[in-house]
Amino acid sequence: MTAYWLIKSEPSTWSWEQHAEKGIEPWDGVRNYQARNHLKAMHAGDLCFFYHSVKERRIVGIVEVIGEYRLDPTDPTGVFGLRDMKAIRAVKEPISLDQIKNIPDLNEMALLKQSRLSVQPVSPKEWQCILSLTE
Repeated sequence: MTAYWLIKSEPSTWSWEQHAEKGIEPWDGVRNYQARNHLKAMHAGDLCFFYHSVKERRIVGIVEVIGEYRLDPTDPTGVFGLRDMKAIRAVKEPISLDQIKNIPDLNEMALLKQSRLSVQPVSPKEWQCILSLTE
């Protein structure tokens, strides 16, 4: 069964446009234990919203988890890992954090409860709600 996630990146560091151009890229650089645990819990075929954080604060694309969890070579401690992510498509209408905050069905979203977490789960109900807004 497909699980759903949201992954966050500062567009000045790694943008949706860069990821889409590359096609498949590792989601590395995670240095939070809870975010790492979410990466470990992912399975190939899971889908993620790609969220531009900081100034933009909006969902801009969808990626698919591919491959297995493995150690992140950019982590000298050997504690954190990564997953390869395949760009699927940009959303037709980006959804801003302010829009999400104003939708009652999304009030319990991790994005609102743990705003700094870079990898977070999205419930099937939240996924469908947001997806319907992006079309």
